[in-house]
This record gives sequence, C-alpha cells and structure tokens, in this order.
Amino acid sequence: MKLQQTQRIKTLKEKMLAQPRYASIEQAMIITKTYKENEDKPVILKRALSLYNALTQLEIGIEPEEMIVGNRTKGVRYGVVFPEAGSSWIEEEIETLPTRPQDRFLVRPEDIQTFREVIYPYWKGKCMEDVLKQRYGDEIKAIAEVVKINQKDHAQGHICPDVNKWLRLGPKGIMEEAQQYLKTCNDEAKDFYEAIQIVMSGVCTFMMRYHDLLLEESKKEEHAEWKDNMIEVARICKSLSDRPAQTFHEALQAVWFLFTVLHMESNASSFSPGRLDEILIPYYEKDVKKGILDEQKALEMIECLWLKFNQIVYLRNKNSAKYFAGFPIGFNIAIGGMDAHGNDYSNTLSHLFLTAQEHLGLPQPNLSVRLHKKTNDDLLKHAIRVVAKGSGMPQFFNDESIIPALMKSGIREEDAKDYAIVGCVEVTTQGNNLGWSDAAMFNLNKALELTLHHGKCLLTGKQLGLDLGSLSTYKTYEELEDAFGKQIQHFMERMVKACEQVEKAHIDTLPSPFLSSVIDDCMEKGMDVTQGGAHYNLSGIQMIQVANLADSLAAIKKLVYEEHRISAKDLESALEDNFEHQQVIRTMLLNKCPKYGNDESWVDEIGAKWARFFQQGLKQYKNYRNGPYNTGMYTVSAHVPMGEHVGASADGRYAKSPLADGGMSPVYGRDIKGPTAVLKSVSKMDNVLTTNGGLLNMKFLPEFFKTESGIDKFAMFLRTFVDLEIPHIQFNVVRKEDLLEAQKNPEQYRSLTVRVAGYTAYFVELAQELQNEIIARTSYEGV
Repeated sequence: MKLQQTQRIKTLKEKMLAQPRYASIEQAMIITKTYKENEDKPVILKRALSLYNALTQLEIGIEPEEMIVGNRTKGVRYGVVFPEAGSSWIEEEIETLPTRPQDRFLVRPEDIQTFREVIYPYWKGKCMEDVLKQRYGDEIKAIAEVVKINQKDHAQGHICPDVNKWLRLGPKGIMEEAQQYLKTCNDEAKDFYEAIQIVMSGVCTFMMRYHDLLLEESKKEEHAEWKDNMIEVARICKSLSDRPAQTFHEALQAVWFLFTVLHMESNASSFSPGRLDEILIPYYEKDVKKGILDEQKALEMIECLWLKFNQIVYLRNKNSAKYFAGFPIGFNIAIGGMDAHGNDYSNTLSHLFLTAQEHLGLPQPNLSVRLHKKTNDDLLKHAIRVVAKGSGMPQFFNDESIIPALMKSGIREEDAKDYAIVGCVEVTTQGNNLGWSDAAMFNLNKALELTLHHGKCLLTGKQLGLDLGSLSTYKTYEELEDAFGKQIQHFMERMVKACEQVEKAHIDTLPSPFLSSVIDDCMEKGMDVTQGGAHYNLSGIQMIQVANLADSLAAIKKLVYEEHRISAKDLESALEDNFEHQQVIRTMLLNKCPKYGNDESWVDEIGAKWARFFQQGLKQYKNYRNGPYNTGMYTVSAHVPMGEHVGASADGRYAKSPLADGGMSPVYGRDIKGPTAVLKSVSKMDNVLTTNGGLLNMKFLPEFFKTESGIDKFAMFLRTFVDLEIPHIQFNVVRKEDLLEAQKNPEQYRSLTVRVAGYTAYFVELAQELQNEIIARTSYEGV
C-alpha cells in the first residue's frame, strides 16, 4: 500500500502557514498577577502557581480536523513573553519586533502599552536577566567578543525528558508519586514536592479544558467526520487527565501535552522527545494487533503531531536571533541506531517518521537518523530518499563515534547506547541528564586575533585580552603557539566563572518543578533539576571555528615562519589594514597554502591540536552543579554574527565576514578536492572533542539523487562516514539558482526549507547575510 498524505493534513498545514506570527503577553500577565499575589512564598511555589494558573486560564483553541490538540497560545507560532526570565530586553525591543532583520513578530499596540504599564514595572530588577546583570553583567560584557555566554534571559532547555515515565504514569500518576515522597521527606524538600503536585493538578485541568472545548465545538460542527473526530480527541484528553496512555493515538497526544507544558513552564528551546520509534512502538504494535490501526492511519496521526511541533517558536532578543536564526526550537527525534545489545534497531515507526518528513518538508521536528556499521539498507536508503527531497532532513549521527566517546566521558554504557539528540546536534542521554549543552560559545579565532595584536581588538582598538606580544614579536611559530595557549586559558577561566553565575541565577529565579518531575533522580533526591537533581549534570561549550583557525595558523606557519614568503610585520600590517592595500598578501594566504577540508594531514592536525588543547583545558573545571564540561563543534547560525566580531584573519578572510559554517565543516569554497576528502579531514578530530555535539554541513545538487545508482553511491558515502567515525553529517540538497530566486520572490518560496547549522529553517525567514552564506557553500555533483 502506497502511503498518502491526506487532505486533512494538507488543510491543517495550509491553515498553520497562513497564520500571522505575534508576540503574546497573555502568559506574562498571568505570571505577574500570580507573583504579586504570592510575594511571601518561596520562588519554586511561585513558579508552580504561575504554571498552574497559565494551564487553567490561558485562552485555548482547536481546529476541527486536528487529531492532536494543544498549544501554549491560541494562535500558532506566537512568541511568548516570559517576564521572570527576561523583561528588560523586551522593554527595549518590543516596538521593533515587527521590523528587525531576523525572526520578526507582530505586536499589538495595546500589548505594548500593557507591558510597559503593568508587566515591566513589576519585573524591573527582579527578572533573571536583571539579576545576572547586577551580579556579573560587566564581566560577561567584557569577554563577549571572545565568549558568548548563553541562557542569560530564559529558562533552561536543551534537555530530553523521560518520555517513557510520562507515558507510564501520566500527570495523575506523577502527582501521586510526589504525594508519597511528601509524606516522608525532610523540611527542605517539602516545597519541591508540593510544587510538583500543584503543576500536575494544573496539567490534568489543562487536558480537561481541551476535552470541554472539543465537545462544545463539536456541537456546532456540521461536517460529520470532523464532528466524530472532535468527540474522539475529547475522549482521549479526558482519559489522559485520569490515567496513562493506552493506545497509539493516546500516546501521541500525551507526548504533545508533555512538550507543550515544558514550554509553558520554561519558554526555552530544545526540549527533545528522543528515540520515539523505540518509545512508541509498543503502542503501535498493540493497536495493529487489535485491528484498530494500520500504517496509513498511523501516518496521519504522526503527521498531525509533526504539524504541532511546528506551532511553537521561541521569541529571542535581536542579538540572540542572529545567533539562533530561523526559530530553531529543536524538537529533535532520533530513529534507528543500536539497541541495548549492539544490534541494529529500526521498526515500522522509523519509516513512518521518515515518510512524514518526506510529505511535510517542515523545519520541525529536527529528525535525526542514528547510523552504525550494521544499519540495514532499507532504513539507510529511505533516509537518503527523504534527504533528496531537499528539506535538509534527516541528519545523520554515528553510533561508532558517539557511543565510545560518551563512555569515555563517564556515561554508563546502557545510557550511551541509548543516546538521543537535543536541539541541533547536541548528544544527550534520555530522561536523566541536564546537559546545559548551550552554555557558551568560545571564539577561537578572536582569541588568535588578540594573540597576534598585543591583546587588542582589530575592529575597535580596545584592549580585550592579554598583551603577550604580536605576530611581529614572536620569533618562532612555537612562541606564537605558546602565547595563543595562554590567551585561550585566560578567557576559558573567565568563561567558566561567568557560566557559574548564570547557573546560580537560574537556581535563584527559575526552578522548574514540572521539568524536574520527568528527569531521573530529581524526585528521589527531592531536588530541582537546576540545583543538580539530575543523574548527569553536564555543561557544553562550543569551539568556534576550527576550520578558520587551522587555515590561519597553517598560513602563518608555512608562509611566515617556514618559507619566509611573507614577513611577520607585513602580514600584521595587512591584517590591521583589512588587506586594503595588501591584496597580493591576501592572494598568497588564500592560494599558496593548503586548506582544512582537503585531506592535508598537517593542516587538519593543526585544527585537531587546538581543539584537543581546548578540550583538555576545560576538563580541569567543574560546573556549578559539580558536573564536567563537554566540548562541542557546532554553531547554530553563530558563525555569521561571531564573524562580525573578528577582524581580518590570516586565512585571507576579510574583517566581519562569516566564519565557516557548521563546526567541523571547511570554510565554504575552500574544500576543492571533493566530499570524501572533507570526510578524511574531519576524521582527524578525536571523538571526545564532540561529546557535546559536532556538526558537518555539506551541500549536494538534486540531480545526483535522481537515479538508483546515485542513491547507491550516496549510501556508500554514508557508510564511509560511519567507518571514519565522524560523529555527524547533514545535507542541503538544493540548487543555487533556486535560492537566488527565493531571495528575489520570497512569497513564492514560503515553504522552502534549508539546513542552516544543525537545524532546518524556512529560507525566506533568514536574514540576507545568512542566506548569502548558505548560497556560497560548496555544492557537490557527486561522491
């Protein structure tokens, strides 16, 4: 039977895409009122009561065709103002949200007035953003050119909850669990368990509110099919409020309620469902066996859930919107991979999830396929055919690389084998881990710039780093390297102290009882997840960008110190001048030295050496929850704005231009020896360097996938990727001409999606500079 996309799904997709995107203050008003009425209560109870009141009071809506219901606003893709996390930036930017370059939101004039007269006056100086600025804002600002500290104005996301527990117990079961702990706990834990009971009571009411609305609306519905549908979904909502999920449809609806409430509590990105093909298969098989479900009906339900994943976006400040452009909300679902015994695992749902992505081509969920040496051809080639459709998904992760690396970093074998992905490419264990994977981004290229220029910024002349000398004062390449290492260590120490302050601010202002209830060990410890209640307590730092760094240091080593073709003084002058009068030097830098991404071992090893240096240096620190730091190599879209803070570099790059995309990817246009050479270069990186996630971007032309021979060759290419133990790879399959046409006529390309850096976004919703960078990436005709 050929699986079809139904008219129901087409209708719901069109309705969703047609809706305007607004900023919403509705929940902010509820939170503010709750805090005012409960000033004397501990913050965890104020947070719990705020969520309870939002769950019981927010305006809700449904579409008659929906098989999965629920949202945190009545309108879809609304950006929610979350005052206890960040209010000051809203005050500064609320009027410009509709016109800013990236991730725009409409704003109603009356909402601007209410925010300024009611919400902001209460939260000024109290929200986490302001608390952090008061405590450590000057230092965070002082290191910002080298280190971007994240999580400063919103609650913590980047986490994979225990979906199995949620399905097994449901909100009522978790509430009863908290009640049992409350009977025997010490006084310190009482507020924690009371908070969980409060929020679970609110969740049950939230589900019943949808039951009531569906039944009410069904009475007005004239279309018999939709009337029956609404009555059935209402029954499911009522059942879930009272007991765990029993059917496949109920399980899908329960999963969506879980993630809706997580966003209502924390308003953060990258809450990820994990290995849903493995989690949901018992419900699917049970219903098939009963004769109440087949593949076509299951696919329609899955596609309804997929549409819901596209209805929540995240409102960021204008600066963060440049670093995380295109609403990468990060509902990451992983399929395939090894099972607990190391055998190949996939099932019918793995293929249905791929088919749903093939049909819809939407940015969410962020679909990931786990590969290993025993991956079956059916799953691999199905995934390739979906990639060929051009939505940028699925992306691929390598068990042969990731599982051993996780185990080396202290993760139990059973958890490592069952790993999932959060957000873009961040590796996590499921249901027991606060990985804080987006703690900070460290700009290695800015650190090198400061090392080459007496610690001064090339763009402003300000003294930002240590004055260890300059390119013209280092007598040897080794002396330069020694200084560079000291500069990295200087900023690393300051970065870790700043990260500690961010974690403290989260503990003090944003405890998360609902999230804590679905993270292992929190309930047993009676400890909130922000305080270290999870079994694993990690933090992740991104290294930005090894490709530019390797190219720059390789050029200096070869052309200045070894061959003496460019004097140190002349290169120093050329960089200070942004090559304005030194085009000959720039041409030599670009063309007279090999580049990372072309299987030139000595160049690739420079990048690997400094990534190892950074990772080893970070190992000596513990985060505020007494857990280790992990390193990652991915950028989201930060390679564009971080490049804006870097002056001209010794790889021939002009000042302020983008850095390499991805994280492990070569600088665009410099990988001239083909995709296999890129894989070999990337494979020089040790697996432990990317336990927080690594990202390799590639772009292929659609024509390559039009024949079965092309599919077979691409499958062999991916098996080479597995054999080389590279952690991650993703693809854009698109013509440059189509992207250029989309820039000219955005209304005609509203649904065109592309892979940015670990996530897919609508191309026309990206700022032009990021669009241009994507267009400029190297395209391959074959492998």
